Amino acid sequence: MAEKFKIERPKIPTELSAESFQYREDAYYNRIIIEGETIHAEEVHQIKFDEVIFKNVVFEQVSFQNIELTDCIFDHCDLSNSDFSEGSIHRVEFRDSKMLGINFSDATIANVLFTGCQGNLSSFGFAKLKHVMFEACLLNNGDLFECKFQKVGFRDCELDEVNFSNTSLNGVDLSSCTFHNLQASLESLRGCIVNTEQAIGFAQFLGLRIKE
Repeated sequence: MAEKFKIERPKIPTELSAESFQYREDAYYNRIIIEGETIHAEEVHQIKFDEVIFKNVVFEQVSFQNIELTDCIFDHCDLSNSDFSEGSIHRVEFRDSKMLGINFSDATIANVLFTGCQGNLSSFGFAKLKHVMFEACLLNNGDLFECKFQKVGFRDCELDEVNFSNTSLNGVDLSSCTFHNLQASLESLRGCIVNTEQAIGFAQFLGLRIKE
């Protein structure tokens, strides 16, 4: 049986100041809402967002390595190809957002919900994920190799050709997800929860002949 777990939701005040994104020398943004704009070609290391809502925001050629996100919501945003590598991401929700090729490699991601997101070709290599749920997301051809999972869930996601190499899927329930193939070792798949059709597919991958 898959382990059930709770995700802490973002803690955001009811009143936020509406602001346009402008670079600040201290690179700290707190208790604001940024809506309906494009953040273009920004490269800032160790930028911090605390209690911030991004709504209908396009991130274009953005590199925010070592980003710190705490109590934030991304709602209907386009984060494609953004670089959030080595970030610290805590109590954050990504809702109905486009995240093609986004880079979360080497990040620490805790209490985070991805729901209705297009995350094909996204990279989470070497990241630490704790209390993270992917719900109704497209993650085809994504990289989740060498990750550390602690209470991570996938519900109704597309996972075709996702690379789980050297990532333990023990206790992870993939039974509601769809995929033709996963890149994963036998050791990675040990203890993974799948449905009957998926189990037959894995058996064929191992070269087993199934007698009907």
